[in-house]
Amino acid sequence: MNRAAENTTEPGRFRYSIARKLRAGLFFRLFGIFLSLDVTICLLTGLALLVYSERAAAAVAGQLAAAAEHGAAEELPQLSGVSVNYAAEEGEGLRLIKPFSSLLPRLTRDGPRDVELGNAADASLLRRLDAFRYHIFWQHGLSTYQISVELGTFFHFFRYALMALLLYELLVLASRLSKDQAIVRRTLDPISELAAAAKSLNQADSPFDPLQMAALAGKLEGINASRLDTRIPLDETQEELKNLALAINGMLDRINASYRAQVRFVSDASHELRTPISVIQGYANLLDRWGKNDEKTLQESITAIKDEAASMKDLVEQLLFLARGDNNTIQLQLEAVNLDELAAEVVQETQMIDADHRFTVQAGDARAVADRALIKQALRILVDNAIKYTDPGGSIAVAAGQERDFVKLAVTDDGIGISPEIVPQVFERFYRADESRARATGGAGLGLSIAHWIAARHGGHLEVLSRPGIGTRILIVLPAAGPGRNPATAAAQQTALPR
Repeated sequence: MNRAAENTTEPGRFRYSIARKLRAGLFFRLFGIFLSLDVTICLLTGLALLVYSERAAAAVAGQLAAAAEHGAAEELPQLSGVSVNYAAEEGEGLRLIKPFSSLLPRLTRDGPRDVELGNAADASLLRRLDAFRYHIFWQHGLSTYQISVELGTFFHFFRYALMALLLYELLVLASRLSKDQAIVRRTLDPISELAAAAKSLNQADSPFDPLQMAALAGKLEGINASRLDTRIPLDETQEELKNLALAINGMLDRINASYRAQVRFVSDASHELRTPISVIQGYANLLDRWGKNDEKTLQESITAIKDEAASMKDLVEQLLFLARGDNNTIQLQLEAVNLDELAAEVVQETQMIDADHRFTVQAGDARAVADRALIKQALRILVDNAIKYTDPGGSIAVAAGQERDFVKLAVTDDGIGISPEIVPQVFERFYRADESRARATGGAGLGLSIAHWIAARHGGHLEVLSRPGIGTRILIVLPAAGPGRNPATAAAQQTALPR
């Protein structure tokens, strides 16, 4: 699984990304601050210009009134940026009503106000602003005056100042994009690390680390062994949390499968142990009642008890082996192994206890760096399996060979074979293709599971080719020994082998 890492491009993905929403939020927040600042500056500037214009016009009106009192009304005063002209009549404009008019200078508060944006025929707003005038019509005695405050020069320089400010704000916004991205990344690092931990735990070929599991315990408190089917909903989850939820859900799937396999393993082990115990208990009761006085019954009971005890001993040893393997307490004793000699040794030992089958060995100069005892155990399991499911008189061939970077140990028989649909299940613990022959063969269904574990622990695998009524061929495939692979380096790489 790594659907959590998939990057889809479906429409609307932007709104499902926490990182993008945070970056956009930070960007538009700063943009809003700059926009508010610009609007505030413009409003304050407009208010300052209004106050300046009103005061300048009031000062000119005061000079006009003083000149009229001294009989010099024909001399119109001139101030920097302010011009005065006679008006034939009071112009039309805005008159402020009370109480707003009380804020204006007393001398000019009753006159109408008007603005002029340069030449109306000029299409350029900027050029018209350069000729901006603020007019106040003021009446004194029988004369009407138009007091004009020139503001074009101010607007000319204010325009460039405002452009410089906007350019600075754009640069700040652009520089903040990368900084905000780093901030968001640091903010979301805990989620990313949690997702990475969940993904690593969800790798099919890696064991569960108790420390890693403990790190996730606080996030999964609501899920326990009785509720392993609980899953985190994904529909409305943000993109980063969706990746994390997918990883955790995948991990829960694997934990759930492992938990169910463990429950099934315990149940099957209990069943397998219950059968020989029941047989032993039955014969012990028989002897206790009357069998000890019957020589034939006594011998039958002793033989049955010995056989069942031996079967139970083998089963317990297999269970202990698998338990140690699951706990990773079995350490490989790596050495250079000649697989040709190993195959011949296993066949020779088997022939001493089984005279009902024909055995052959084919050597192919195969060598590997492995634990000799474990590889021999796996090969014995395959040979014993072939014996169990091959009728007396049948043939069993053991071959060793090398293909490129791999060596193979093959056990081939002409027995009853395995149906193709159940081949993938033969490595499951306690699985038996023919339940009716289970008691006859004495198998508990753990042999191939052990052989599969041994091969995987050495970085290899098992291959099965079988046809019902024709026979079965099972191969142990291992990395071959070579210049770059010797016992020392293989031992150093042991922790990297799949478990």
